Order: sequence, then C-alpha cells, then structure tokens
Amino acid sequence: MCHRENCAPVHAACAAAQVAGVAEDGRLVRLFPVPFRLIEDPQKFRKWQWITARIRRAQDDQRPESYRISVDTIELQGDPLPTRDAWAARLQAIAGVEVFDDFDEMEAARQARGVSLVLLRPSRLLGVDITAVTRPDWTADEVAKLMQAQSQASLFDATEEQRALKLLKKLPFDFHYRFECQSNGTTRSFRKKLADWEAGALYWNVCRKPDWQAAFKYKFVTEFAEKDMLFLMGTIHRFPNQWLIVSVLYPPKRPAGQADQAPLF
Repeated sequence: MCHRENCAPVHAACAAAQVAGVAEDGRLVRLFPVPFRLIEDPQKFRKWQWITARIRRAQDDQRPESYRISVDTIELQGDPLPTRDAWAARLQAIAGVEVFDDFDEMEAARQARGVSLVLLRPSRLLGVDITAVTRPDWTADEVAKLMQAQSQASLFDATEEQRALKLLKKLPFDFHYRFECQSNGTTRSFRKKLADWEAGALYWNVCRKPDWQAAFKYKFVTEFAEKDMLFLMGTIHRFPNQWLIVSVLYPPKRPAGQADQAPLF
C-alpha cells in the first residue's frame, strides 16, 4: 500500500540510487530507487531538506527501513535545514532517532529487531585508511545493476536523452574509518568502510593535488574530531550482518557550559 510521507534525507548514495533519511516521527528510512541525474529540477532535493513523496514498503528488500519511492510524486518542503545556532534545526529533526554509544548494543538491536539503519556515536576517531580498489572500472554486474536501478526509476515523462544511462565515475579508492567505540562496557577499536557520498565528492575535488590524501584526512579526521560525531550505520542487503558507515553527521560540540544539560539525542 502506498502512502505519502515527509522525510528529510541525510544521506545520498548515487551509485546505488538510494537515499537514507529521517521521517517526521523519528524513524530512519531507506528510499530507492532515486536516480538524481534523471530527476526533474523542481524535484531535485538536497541533504537536510524535507520532502513529501508517495512510498510503499519494499517487497524485494526485507530490511524494515526500506521503501520504494515514486519519484514523480516528490515535492520539496522549504529550504534545506540550516546549520546556524549550532545545528539547532537539524538536531531537532533527528531528536527522535535512537542513538547507540555501544557497538554491541547496536548489533544486538539488529539481531533482535532487524534494524539496519542506526546512529552510532564513536568515542574517538583514529584515522582513515585509503586503499586503491582492485578493479578501477565497473564490472558487468555493477553496470547491469546501475542500469536496472535507473530504468526502474524512470517512471515520469522524460525524453529518451534524459532516460539514457550516464554512469558515474567509479571511485578508484576505498575509504575505511578507524575509530574507538564502547563495546560491552569497554573501549574497542573498529574499522568500517566509509560509503558517504561526501567522501567521494571530496575525493573528486582534491584528487588532482599531490597531497590529496592529507587534505582528505584533514577533513574527515582532524576537522571532524572537533565535532560531536555521529555515524549513520547501515547494513548491506546481501550481507545483513555487515555494517557500513553510510553517512557522517558532524554537529558542533556543545559549549562547556551546556555539558551538564540533557543532550538532544
């Protein structure tokens, strides 16, 4: 059954044509397929921008947060939420989302309730590993999946040129965050793949510089270490016990005078 719902996207994975967002009631949702390059301009949304769209529970994806979206029903609801006042509007939008400080409690929730999208608060960032991918070009299987995702979403009126497949350039590097987090009451180190669209965008912006890796690490480690970091963690459809960092949320840390006040989330 389809229904309309308000959602604020907090992550976009263009290659997979998926969007992760938060509904008005605080539920995290996964919307697909969303081929941004084929969406009409009046319906193109940005991160942290409320949208309304008709969605239905995914039949081919049993993860409880997964919904299919009717792209042609997307309506933008105002401008993207601002960052002023220490992210007040954005923090209010995610105030109802459950946040885990313990990795094992997050995994226990997956096993008990099937959750596959959660917020995890790392206790400390250790670094980012940057490694070259084994295959720098898309495989035939990856091309087929990209073509299928885009063709499934082309349900609205468009010219043949708009419907034509325009493959994204494949990132030649993988990024893995190393971080510390609570685990059964103790502090442990973890290493998880970073699949954030912003990481890929930063790479393409700095990759021509000889010191691009230093610039990348400065942004995702040095700068973000000064923030109240949250990882949006998601599982892989085919491998439900594997967690990825699908997005990084980086609100500013609260002033020292507010340290004793109750957090928003």
